[in-house]
Amino acid sequence: MKIRQIAIALLGSFIYTTALAQTVLVDKVTDPVEWVNPLMGTDSKHSLSNGNTYPAIALPWGMNFWMPQTGKMGDGWGYMYSADKIRGFKQTHQPSPWMNDYGQFAIMPVTGKLRFNEDARASWFSHKSETVKPYYYSVYLADHDVTTEITPTERAARFRFTFPQTDSAYIVIDAFDKGSYVKVIPSENKIVGYTTKNSGGVPENFKNYFVIQFDKPFSSTATWSGDKLAANKQQLQDNHVGAVVGFKTKKGEQVNARVASSFISPEQAELNLNEIGRDDFEAVKAKGKQAWNKELARVAVEGGTPDQMKTFYSCLYRTLLFPRKFYEIDAAGKVMHYSPYNGKVLPGYMYTDTGFWDTFRALFPFLNLMYPTVNAQMQEGLVNAYKEGGWLPEWASPGYRNVMVGNNSASVVADAYLKGGKGYDINTLYEAVLKGANNEGPLTAVGRAGADYYNKLGYVPYDVKINENAARTLEYAYDDFAIYQLAKALKRPKKEIKLYANRALNYRHLYDSSTGLMRGKNQDGKFQAPFNPFKWGDAFTEGNSWHYSWSVFHDVQGLIDLMGGKANFTAKLDSVFMLPPIYDESYYGSVIHEIREMQIANMGQYAHGNQPIQHMIYLYNYAGEPWKTQHWVRETMDRMYTPAPDGYCGDEDNGQTSAWYVFSALGFYPVTPATDQYVIGAPLFKKATLQLENGKQLVINAPENSAENLYINSARLNGKTYDKNWLSHSELMKGARIDFEMTDSPNKERGTKAAAFPYSLSTEK
Repeated sequence: MKIRQIAIALLGSFIYTTALAQTVLVDKVTDPVEWVNPLMGTDSKHSLSNGNTYPAIALPWGMNFWMPQTGKMGDGWGYMYSADKIRGFKQTHQPSPWMNDYGQFAIMPVTGKLRFNEDARASWFSHKSETVKPYYYSVYLADHDVTTEITPTERAARFRFTFPQTDSAYIVIDAFDKGSYVKVIPSENKIVGYTTKNSGGVPENFKNYFVIQFDKPFSSTATWSGDKLAANKQQLQDNHVGAVVGFKTKKGEQVNARVASSFISPEQAELNLNEIGRDDFEAVKAKGKQAWNKELARVAVEGGTPDQMKTFYSCLYRTLLFPRKFYEIDAAGKVMHYSPYNGKVLPGYMYTDTGFWDTFRALFPFLNLMYPTVNAQMQEGLVNAYKEGGWLPEWASPGYRNVMVGNNSASVVADAYLKGGKGYDINTLYEAVLKGANNEGPLTAVGRAGADYYNKLGYVPYDVKINENAARTLEYAYDDFAIYQLAKALKRPKKEIKLYANRALNYRHLYDSSTGLMRGKNQDGKFQAPFNPFKWGDAFTEGNSWHYSWSVFHDVQGLIDLMGGKANFTAKLDSVFMLPPIYDESYYGSVIHEIREMQIANMGQYAHGNQPIQHMIYLYNYAGEPWKTQHWVRETMDRMYTPAPDGYCGDEDNGQTSAWYVFSALGFYPVTPATDQYVIGAPLFKKATLQLENGKQLVINAPENSAENLYINSARLNGKTYDKNWLSHSELMKGARIDFEMTDSPNKERGTKAAAFPYSLSTEK
């Protein structure tokens, strides 16, 4: 049969079909935002995460996001795909359901009987009458016969409500509980107020001030507190207050509202409305689409299936949401921020809502590759966080939060600077990194819990009542490596450099040769017993020894040596996929969702739904079997990610799990942040073109790529044969062309010699 290629238009792009294989491949994506599905990952619940995401209607790194609210006030699961009612449209700053929200308030249209309670005002809706794009949201509220539309700017948004003919059209403003205020100003068609709703991590004076400006006079006004309506009061301050404004509308009449908020002041909230200015709804929507396309188009992929394209750009969208902007522009045009660390209004950048335990691995390296100017602002924000709070945050939302382990701010700081970060005070950041590395903080998740033990013994003991001690030890050792790398770049004293180089080898203390795995160790130097490598938690964090034993990002060769050589090492890697998905949940007392996600994935002990093991697939490259990396990378991309509401295999986590996919689809991954190297995997697309911020292009060609041709037979870099298992960041930043010859069977000769292996500390000369 003759192969015919038929070009047809799809979503503003071109696709072609290969009749023989009946495959549909997409070429020349010209409108990448239209390939994004913000509902990817929203079909989740407490007991099983398929992403634990919500549809973030926002601009890249926007200060304020918007979401349709299906959950009750204060529920971290604010939007669940399985829900059938919407309670309101919420301005949200939530980074994850487990962290929950802060500074939130909601807007909800109602018709007929006046209802303001969140259950009474809720309306049935259908996904069939819902349009969800990063820059635009629309839904039909069946109980009220109202269509609500939202389009955002960074700190403001436009709403458009299409009402039926009625004398009883209302819009309810809910400022939520824990202390709120509203004021209705009929002469200006305006509502102002504030919410203090939060889940922690804020100073005592925290408020999110909001302003809502309508384009139609009110026919009635009221405020409410709790479950009581105050028809004659234009303003209220109480635990839980809100407002209701009424309109008389004709069939199909549209009522518009401009909404903005500020963490600084009511006056700044008014200023933030200027982001909309005189733009009507369609103009704001067009600018929002343009803003997303500008960032998404920096990475153009070609020659994938429609689902692969949707998955790729949906993941890329998630990588460009967090950490979010927490700064505002004052009347003089200066960058200002309300400090979530000391409650003052201060000059300079601030970003928040990210957990470094997750995002140091791939999200921040991706920003350093593609968006270094934005990451430089984030680094300046870290300088300000340190000056204002005394410590670098490890999990900020919006200030210090006491969750997760490690001291991974060291990696975030070092990787940015070593990859060319500039324009911020690196010396202050280095001071902050050293303080965090050598001291316990005011919270166990700030600084290093067990710092004295670690610095004295080389590990955090199992029997000194510091939980997740082995995980802490392994992460501290890598963080010390990041400090070592940064110290060299800053030309610090040799003694200091050597100290952190030596500490970076502390992972060795926890290697148990009798099991070939990492294991908690008591203060007396004996391994903790009994030991069950399938036990989740305890000495480890959201995983077991099979997951954390690979957390030696910076010295894989050292780990290979401990395990008895390459053959033993790769056999151990193989066994992760071959073991049954058994587990011991006794530390938690129940099966946490991360356990369940590993169990049902049918990949043995490989738990891609959580971060500790996500880099493990790439480690075959260090032991001369890169084809196994290529196999498992493609397997994970194909099976663990889809563009559907259940499209992730665990928590998406502030862009980290998405960044894994984006990097892996391009064909390489940053196993060791704070080095110059990316480890090669297997590209997913026939071609990818990266527009680097410095004006250079990185082009990745794999024309024979297909579902069957997932192995690299040979590679060329800038036209020359390339046989290494890694790529240099600094070389890629000069502009480069990588050509992969893909095949359906492994090439067991390429990349097998030590000269091809990526960097390890133990091989440093």
